[in-house]
Amino acid sequence: MDGERPQQERMSLRERKKQLTYEAVSEAAIAMFLERGFDKVSVAEVAAAADISKPTLFRYFPAKEDLVLHRFADHEDEAARVVAARADDESPLDALRRNFLDGLERGDPVTGLCGVPAVLAYQRLLYGTPSLVARLYAYQGRSEAALARALGDRVRDRLAAGQIIAVLRVLALENWRRIDAGESAEQVYASAVESAELAFVQLRTGLGEQG
Repeated sequence: MDGERPQQERMSLRERKKQLTYEAVSEAAIAMFLERGFDKVSVAEVAAAADISKPTLFRYFPAKEDLVLHRFADHEDEAARVVAARADDESPLDALRRNFLDGLERGDPVTGLCGVPAVLAYQRLLYGTPSLVARLYAYQGRSEAALARALGDRVRDRLAAGQIIAVLRVLALENWRRIDAGESAEQVYASAVESAELAFVQLRTGLGEQG
């Protein structure tokens, strides 16, 4: 056991170093994209700015779009984690509703209800670039698959996961659009909560949640 601990610690250090590299390269790339536009910055320029080679960059980020969407990676399995960690007497939809409402209260960018200028600039880059929007669907597809597995991975679970992830996306996008149009997060909050409540009522009614 003692011999295994140093190896586990080294693995942990390697993972942390890898994560720091991911974040540093992604942040450098996003800064360049925000300044000049996604399509006007090459992968070679990003690699040079990060002081790594193109092949190394592609080992971290398989596609140029992933440099931007790296921020979504930690949220891919969020819905699945919420369902898996719920209390025994809490249904999956109740747990997801609670989590989303908590996110609205915190101003979590994932809910779209965040007026921080840097977050808004990032979201304008994301939603204003067709190739990024297209790539985002791949991330959401993985979220859907993870949630389906957490629900049981039966056909009805996959159907439910597809509807839930779509609803969360629509809610977040609506919140972001309103804030991007000039409303403050405080102004949008009450109606964002109302929309979320309506959405989960419709999900529960439409899905006929069982157990």
